[in-house]
Amino acid sequence: MNSESNVTTTDTAIYKDSSLSIQKRLDHLLSLMTVEEKAAQMVGVWNEKADTLLNANGEFDLEKAKDSYSEGHGLGQVGRPNEVVNGKSAREIATLTNEIQKFFMEHSRLGIPVIFHEECLHGLAATNATSFPQPIAMAGTFNPDLIESMYGISALEARVRGGHQALTPVVDIARDPRWGRVEETFGEDPYLVGRMGVAAVKGFQGDASFSDKKRVLATLKHFAAHGDPEAGMNCAPVNVSMRELREVFLPPFKNAIDEAGVISVMASYNEIDGVPSHANKWLLQDLLRDEWGFEGFVVSDYYAIWELSDRPDTHGHHIAKDGKEAAKLAIEAGVNIELPEPNAYKNIVELVSEGALKESRLDEMVRPMLYWKFKLGLFDDPFVDPEEAEKISGAEEHRDVAKQAASESVTLLKNNNDILPLDKNKIKKMAVIGPNVNRSLLGGYSGRPVHESTFLDGIKEKVNGQFEVVYSEGCKITIGGSWEEDEVVLADPEENRKLIEEAKETAKDADVIVLAIGGNDQTSRESWALNHMGDRTNLEMVGQQNELVQAMVETGKPVVAFLFNGKPLAINDLNQHADAILECWYIGQETGNTVADILFGDLNPGGKLPISFPRSVGHIPAFYNHKPSARRGYLFDDASPLFPFGFGLSYTTFSIGDIKLNKSVINPDESTEVSVDVTNTGSREGTEVVQLYIRDKVSSVTRPVKELKGFKKIWLKPGETKTVTLEITPSSLAFYDIHMDYTVEPGEFDIMIGNSSDSNDLKSTMLTVN
Repeated sequence: MNSESNVTTTDTAIYKDSSLSIQKRLDHLLSLMTVEEKAAQMVGVWNEKADTLLNANGEFDLEKAKDSYSEGHGLGQVGRPNEVVNGKSAREIATLTNEIQKFFMEHSRLGIPVIFHEECLHGLAATNATSFPQPIAMAGTFNPDLIESMYGISALEARVRGGHQALTPVVDIARDPRWGRVEETFGEDPYLVGRMGVAAVKGFQGDASFSDKKRVLATLKHFAAHGDPEAGMNCAPVNVSMRELREVFLPPFKNAIDEAGVISVMASYNEIDGVPSHANKWLLQDLLRDEWGFEGFVVSDYYAIWELSDRPDTHGHHIAKDGKEAAKLAIEAGVNIELPEPNAYKNIVELVSEGALKESRLDEMVRPMLYWKFKLGLFDDPFVDPEEAEKISGAEEHRDVAKQAASESVTLLKNNNDILPLDKNKIKKMAVIGPNVNRSLLGGYSGRPVHESTFLDGIKEKVNGQFEVVYSEGCKITIGGSWEEDEVVLADPEENRKLIEEAKETAKDADVIVLAIGGNDQTSRESWALNHMGDRTNLEMVGQQNELVQAMVETGKPVVAFLFNGKPLAINDLNQHADAILECWYIGQETGNTVADILFGDLNPGGKLPISFPRSVGHIPAFYNHKPSARRGYLFDDASPLFPFGFGLSYTTFSIGDIKLNKSVINPDESTEVSVDVTNTGSREGTEVVQLYIRDKVSSVTRPVKELKGFKKIWLKPGETKTVTLEITPSSLAFYDIHMDYTVEPGEFDIMIGNSSDSNDLKSTMLTVN
């Protein structure tokens, strides 16, 4: 154990010398650290800030901090400073992080700075930050460049307030829509999720030099396979083969490591083959570090190390008898830091003193975290400018990107007789009906943006008195409906039916009825405790919404439905009766402005579904890239999805020409290119997403009927034609064969191109590999 007598106490200590290499500074700092100081770097505080760092008003309390950290050992991270009480401004948060940072640098023995981590799922979760669409909506843009820009803004807004690490992006593959966290994901397809994940990491980290103080560390989560839990229940076991794990759930993580150099990874709550991820040495060491070469650090999911033993308010894995044993398992597996509070890892010093953990293991765990504190410049220039934070947070130019992201996310699912877009000149009265018409629609992990436009706000502003707009709530989904409220209270059915009668009266003289329905923050959300649930056994719209739809249809008026929800819903009745349906997911602060522009044709929707819509909960799983023996059929029902992955209509039409292969015969280590001409055959400018799917026709192990292996989004004016070229590389064709070798097997491959995963929307040709 290092002693304090080894410390260089002057300002000229080697680790404080910014002219030296990070490696030299880091080696020196580690040589000076005691076990207690190393252990302190492996924990953070979140809610405990209120007890250790802040007063009742959420302001820094120096005396409380001195009492709480009197030993001078320091601290690894401080979680979510933007969550302090009273919804503080960007200027106030920047001041707060400066004060906390100054305290740890001046009142810990070695002056090691802290990292502030934040939630940035779809923008910094803070007051007056920019709120973008949820990831499931952003995935529907099929536009990685836009995703990179959006997360670049999120990084900037976090960094100017003092943040250094985003607990984002989520690159889980969402294969069970019962799961409440689908909205946090980029959908069901490994290739799409991989492209979006790489873009997000590049947006957060840039070139990872961090020299301009505009970027933050990204955190891939949740490692691994979190998106297909047993029975759709959050944190449940994931029952998956090694081949499926490597081919479906792991690729987005590897993409982000190889292509974007992601710096942090969060282990997942679930277990795989009986081993919880936070204790899985094969996953976190053998695979992640040794096989893939990951050199960053692994953070725990909140309270997950505690759950290796037993956490009474939710569950436990019972592979450790107590927190002390859980800490040993997690550290040996490779979890560098416990979040959000010191729980199991408060036993680290005792574990080392007993010989249960070697101090050298602590060095391995602490080293990468200290490296990135040096790289972020925190030892040399850790403070931020509160005035700049106020100026940049929620800036007008950021709003423009939020609007673009929202507009590219909305997916047109149905448009009978081209009822959309509506002609304002032909309307005298519009009825805007539904529980989502006049409420905030941001989804989970959201802050409070400077600007927010509700559905009703957007419609009224767009119409601007040109005709009458009448509103009725129609029914309630749940009472309150806030994501943060633990208890979910369903609306009273009889009260809802009274509201439906009121809606019928409101709509009786209207020329058109526009519905805003679907879900709310409570009907699909992270289930983090037994009193805060969010997974469901039913995909139907909650409450009496189907009755509301039926009542509106029975008026005989045209019905246009906008869906707001965090995951696919079973909307068979709506699809049968509504004239038009648009899937909006949650599209952020610009919701109202965006839906109004789409409704009246100022914007042409071009989103595509990043996840399949099952016909019912009994149709799960519904993902498109299934094996050949799956989806054979049901008695009395169709086995296909109601809407397939990649599907999305437009106000214009497109034609896709014949497929041309640059080389139709290649060797296993060669690449080729496939190209098609795409023409806008309609009368409006619009976007189309050209999608490339591949199937290995005969293989040593079963392969999916098709897999997305490329896509390109294009903008076309009426009558315009563009040639789209997509590359087919060995990785487009490779898989884990009968011997679990990753290889390209010789044979024939179906090359399919179209505008959705549905076979009826695809054209095909043959590629031969010799």
